[in-house]
Formats: sequence, structure tokens, C-alpha cells
Amino acid sequence: MEIPAGLGRVLVIIPTYNERDNIERIAGRVREAVPSVDVLVVDDASPDGTGEAADAMAAADEQIRVLHRQGKEGLGPAYIAGFRWAAEHGYDVMVEMDADGSHQPEELPRLLSALEDADLVIGARWVPGGRVRNWPKRREALSRGANTYARVMLGIPLHDSTGGYRAFRAATLEKIGLEGVDSRGYCFQIDLALRALRQGLRVVEVPITFVERVHGTSKMSRDVMAEAALRITQWGMSDRIGKLRDPN
Repeated sequence: MEIPAGLGRVLVIIPTYNERDNIERIAGRVREAVPSVDVLVVDDASPDGTGEAADAMAAADEQIRVLHRQGKEGLGPAYIAGFRWAAEHGYDVMVEMDADGSHQPEELPRLLSALEDADLVIGARWVPGGRVRNWPKRREALSRGANTYARVMLGIPLHDSTGGYRAFRAATLEKIGLEGVDSRGYCFQIDLALRALRQGLRVVEVPITFVERVHGTSKMSRDVMAEAALRITQWGMSDRIGKLRDPN
């Protein structure tokens, strides 16, 4: 697929921590799905050699770049570092994608096509046509519940605000601002979507198929879930208090 006219230069940002068994495969699939996009691997000093594997890929393919960070700081800071690198290098679209294969690069054309008429496109599991493969029922219920809680508590129309497969216009990230974003785990995704909606930007969800990783271990933890629950509650309560103080 060719990048839709008008979108400009596209960078797929893939944060990694101990993803040596996955990074070559996923980067290769991205390059096959949309050959004209570039790839940035943002590695948090993975002790398993992911960074070195990414460097080898970059040496063999000029459309792959690597950003090495000093240590594991969380998903949010990794993406923000990638966004800033992309802005400095003149990219017009930034795509978030997991390294573990859960986000299908073959579905990237769908996200880019939808971005022609949007400011932010989220690949969504919990919309008609979206689905998840190889998840236990408990995890599916947890994700659905978290997204329902976010939708109700924050008053947003999104069904998968935690989804991490998404495409931003550079202008979107500039408008919502990254300076005040300090979310570190998966609530980072909710944070950016909420900021975009509050700026009046067009946020669109398109269905995707999410596939549970085969290699490596998930980065989801109780701390990550607790951070998300706490921040959603704080944001929702702050919004309600603000409306009470200023009903107009």
C-alpha cells in the first residue's frame, strides 16, 4: 500500500523492552505492509539485547532507526521520546505500535486511510468488527470494564480508549501538548485521547484484530492497572468539580 496522498511522511514508533524475539519480525512486517513508512525503535536499554538487534536492522535498512534510552521508564515516556524525535526529523504522522505482534502491521493501511478525515485514529478492539484472539475471559472482561469505566467517568465517546495501536497527525500532538503528560503506563493512551477530544479534535475508532503475544512476557502489571484506575478517577472528578464551580 502507498501512503494516502496528503498525509506526508509517516513514522511507526515501536517501544521495546526485552523484545529481542519479536522486534525483527514486527519491523519486517511493517516494512512489507507499507514499504514507504519509516520505523523508529525506542529501546529502554533492554538487557536481552533488543537494542543491539535493532541496531543491526538499522544498519541493513535505512528506513529503520533506533533511539536508545538510559533505562526502563514506562510506555508513556518512551512514546513521548519517539514523538519528539519524529517532530525534530520532520514527520507528519506518528503511529504507535507494540513490538510483541499484538498489533497487526497488515492493518496499518486501514488506520492511515481513516486518518485522512481525522486527527487521531485508534485501532479499537471493542467496536463492531474488532476482536481479540487468545485472551482469557478474565483479561477480556478487565479490558472491557476499564474502557467502560473510562467512557462513563470521563464522558468520552470512545469504546477503546486504552488501545495502543493508533495514528496521530503531528499537528494533533502539537495542539494537545506533551509537556504536561506524565502518565507512564497504559493510561497514557487514555490521557492523549482525552486531551485530543477536549481540544475539539476528530478522534475516530476503526476495528482491529488484537492477537495475544506468542514470545516474551506482557508488561501489564497491577501497578499499571492501579495507575490507570487512579488517574481516570482523578480526571473524572476534576472535570465534575470544574463544572459545578462553573456551570456555564
